[in-house]
Amino acid sequence: MPTKRVLIAGATGLVGRAAMKHFGSQCDVLALSRRKPGETFGARWLPIDLTDTAACAGLAPELSGVTHLVYAALHERPGLVAGWQEEEQIRTNDLMLRNLLGALERASPALRHVALLQGTKAYGVHVRPLTVPARENRSEMHEQPNFYWNQERYLRELQRKAEHEGKAWSWSILRPVLIVGCSEGSAMNVIPALGVYAALMRRAGKKKLDYPGGVGRVAQAVDADLLARAIAWSGNSKKARNEIFNVTNGDVFVWPNVWPAIADALGFAAGEHVPLRLDAEIRPQEAAWAEIRKAHGLVSGTLKEFVGLSFEYADYTMGYGRDRPGPPAIVSTIKLMQAGFHEVMDTEAMFAKAFAEMQERKLLPPR
Repeated sequence: MPTKRVLIAGATGLVGRAAMKHFGSQCDVLALSRRKPGETFGARWLPIDLTDTAACAGLAPELSGVTHLVYAALHERPGLVAGWQEEEQIRTNDLMLRNLLGALERASPALRHVALLQGTKAYGVHVRPLTVPARENRSEMHEQPNFYWNQERYLRELQRKAEHEGKAWSWSILRPVLIVGCSEGSAMNVIPALGVYAALMRRAGKKKLDYPGGVGRVAQAVDADLLARAIAWSGNSKKARNEIFNVTNGDVFVWPNVWPAIADALGFAAGEHVPLRLDAEIRPQEAAWAEIRKAHGLVSGTLKEFVGLSFEYADYTMGYGRDRPGPPAIVSTIKLMQAGFHEVMDTEAMFAKAFAEMQERKLLPPR
């Protein structure tokens, strides 16, 4: 067997960073992204725009010997939620995977596994109530245009072609729910968004942290580091070859119910339910955030650099404007557990862990 060499696409994202942290101390890692990651955890980083076909083809010498691809790259449009149904986003994400995986498949006869990320939009969570629990290969909403389907079709077709050519690589598709962890500038990470919200509330003299979302619904989350370990497992397990798995922490939560744990992690008592649209009310406060950064010696950048599109994502996932309980968003993880991955995590502990890591790295004010 060749020496394990992991290629991580989307290194500055929530999943890519967690994958770098997991694999960086274990094997040779090559990380790709447009922006330079704040930390590389021993990985070698190369800048690249995956929409540039020629640039991806030019990576060939670097890709030789890669055995595992973790594809966590993602193109999101400004406006985030609206972009999930737009043809431009579908085409761009499809092109990005084709550019990189096509170049890798040609350049590295050593390739053994490709891990591709999807999510609950595969079940139509953004446009309809989920069938509870949503199950792999049963509950998908293929009639809803989604770049997942374009990427999945390409992955399957390329793998079948590789088999005919005598190549031995396989794939796994992982479908995490709400991912929580430490990252900067991500499109979908509630931790920077809520951390900035709390910092601005403290600056305003608040002693309790009010819950800004809508009426809760039963949902699930997954710790980014746990997800990285699931990705690593999928690349080693025979039972994960050419299979799709939902990935969660193993429990469920409701935003208002978990809010006291979030407030405590940020140094507050939980306040009242006071709806606040973070994207409209917090995102414009660059000057106030600059003062907070200076006062605490933070190394996080501007709100645009640090939070990315995640204010809008926080509004969406916490149900801002929802005045009655939404339909539950629950997926089954029976298939994953039966295949051999059994890790779980308490969701309240996950939030505390993520905020603590952000605080320790001086990205958010201390608790």
